[in-house]
Amino acid sequence: MRALRLIAATILCVATQAARANDTEPAWRASALAMVPAGYVAGLAYRTEGATGYLAVYPATSNDPKTPASVFAARQALVVTLTADATRAVSAELKPRSGPDPDNDDNDFAKLHAELAAKRASLPEGTEPCDLGAWSIDKDPNGLNVRAEPSVKARVLGTLPPPYRLKLGGAENTPDGGWLTEFRIIGFRDGWFLIEGAKPPGKDYEDDKRYPRSAPKPYAGRGWVASNKVGANYANGYTRAGGLFQAPFVDAKWMPAQHELGGPIDGDGGPKRLLACSGFWGLVESHDGVRGWWRSLCSNQVTNCS
Repeated sequence: MRALRLIAATILCVATQAARANDTEPAWRASALAMVPAGYVAGLAYRTEGATGYLAVYPATSNDPKTPASVFAARQALVVTLTADATRAVSAELKPRSGPDPDNDDNDFAKLHAELAAKRASLPEGTEPCDLGAWSIDKDPNGLNVRAEPSVKARVLGTLPPPYRLKLGGAENTPDGGWLTEFRIIGFRDGWFLIEGAKPPGKDYEDDKRYPRSAPKPYAGRGWVASNKVGANYANGYTRAGGLFQAPFVDAKWMPAQHELGGPIDGDGGPKRLLACSGFWGLVESHDGVRGWWRSLCSNQVTNCS
């Protein structure tokens, strides 16, 4: 059922993004920018009703890995009083936002995020619920430690193998750098990812009948790994491609960003760093140093995740 809902949401998102691709900012937004309170960053002007405009705003710290935004948190909007012809801002006030704009595709993911929010009680206290695919990038021959708590002093539950260079007499599909150990990210707290379901490196991509019994076996239970030891690929989150969002919402400020080989980021390749997560969003740093949010990350090592 969850998979069907995700498919339905993404279909709706495609239609919404196509419809909004030709949208232009209303004339009043430029004058309203001077009224944005200190500590906030303006996003889209998402609605105009007569002489009132609504501007999406998010805390300036939303893309800081030390204080990342939450897709589950209450939001605010700058409610702008406009001139009679609705072309200029007269005054503005920061007010609670009751919900996303009806035409905003955050609505399409609302039920999916509600399901994740409901699982918060099953996670360790203070953990931000997430749902992303990822892998270990740690090359330590002893493997990446999976800990009982988000701390380097916490008990080690097990390890995730370093890149595994499988050799089957030329019949293997092993990439040059070796197979990485994949897992699901289900939470985040204080620079650590809560993970589960780690798989033996490369097993999903090799001939199962020939995959060695002696291959390294990762700790597959739930535990914490340091965020700087984790990577992933961009997946198709059905948002605006070519850049990152300042907060984990599609009406947040959008910032152009590039992938490793140059050119706008898309569903191919991955970020330079994965910093934090919230729901289906990952806070990343692109290869040209832009820090922002991308919706949907995956751990497919043989093709893109579109």
